[in-house]
Amino acid sequence: MKKLTNKILLLITAIVLFSFALVTNQDPLKIYSELDKKAPDNTLSSNEKKNGWQLLFDGQNFTGWHGYNMSGIPAVWIIEDHALTMTTKGGAESQDIITDKTYKNFAFSADFKLTKGANSGIIFQVAEDPKYKFPYETGPEYQIIDQDNWPDKLEEWQFLGANYAMYPPRVKPYKPLGEWNNAVLVVKGNHVTQILNGKVVVEYDKYSDEWKKLRASGKWADYPDYGKYDEGHISLQNHGTKVWYKNVKIKEI
Repeated sequence: MKKLTNKILLLITAIVLFSFALVTNQDPLKIYSELDKKAPDNTLSSNEKKNGWQLLFDGQNFTGWHGYNMSGIPAVWIIEDHALTMTTKGGAESQDIITDKTYKNFAFSADFKLTKGANSGIIFQVAEDPKYKFPYETGPEYQIIDQDNWPDKLEEWQFLGANYAMYPPRVKPYKPLGEWNNAVLVVKGNHVTQILNGKVVVEYDKYSDEWKKLRASGKWADYPDYGKYDEGHISLQNHGTKVWYKNVKIKEI
């Protein structure tokens, strides 16, 4: 009887652990599939709501956002055609906007459209502090760029979809200039997945030996707090070129 009881307890434990794994290690592409591509712009479908997605932009105003180390919205950002729009005003690298809230485990989705030679980025795990001038000093970046028309030769870790200055994209499923692309970022614990137009372009484990080596040997060697934080704001980067963002959504996981 005792042996049978032990077997039952082991079985129950295995079921609980398996169920926990399903919840905590959700497949990023499964999460991506929850997004409704037919939903009207800047709205949530009933299925998205059911799965826990929330809007970060309603197409009307900047509620939920502010300028990095600012109380308001920088003049470089406007709302145009119901999209968060980065204009060509301002410095080459200044006046990024960030979410009011901070996030730790989440899925983030945004549609973006580029002008010729445009450059931007989605930066996450950002610490907001006057001692930092830019969000990228602390947060990893999902690179957004028109690589085909960028005037200088780019390294692969600068390509569209890269984890900037760390991991190049595995594939290049971007659409022609002027069309809308979709970027999805899934962060669960130390595991990070970047998806571009439904294809996984980057996947890595923060703090792995590989990550530590890349972090220490490249651009970020000069930024001691890069990748330091596991929870932070999400930033849309201004790089002095025109870019549009819409259908900006988040799901905490």
